[in-house]
Amino acid sequence: MGAKLRVLSGRALVSICEQFGFIAVSQNGSHVKMRRVSIAGAETLTLPYHNKIPKGTLKAIFNQASRYIPATDLYQHFYNS
Repeated sequence: MGAKLRVLSGRALVSICEQFGFIAVSQNGSHVKMRRVSIAGAETLTLPYHNKIPKGTLKAIFNQASRYIPATDLYQHFYNS
């Protein structure tokens, strides 16, 4: 059987993204906009800042972040081994 998604909060997601060079540029309500500038241009992620992120939303965030960060690097932060 495959690894299971961890239970993460919005604060944990922001911390994970900061490890990959993203910085929080704004917050509107319960969502935080994270951005980093690379050779390819500006890369932006919008993350919910809730106490517990639903599994489906967490999978969508993983897929969205995988556009900018290699999935192999993200995997250890999002899934239990």
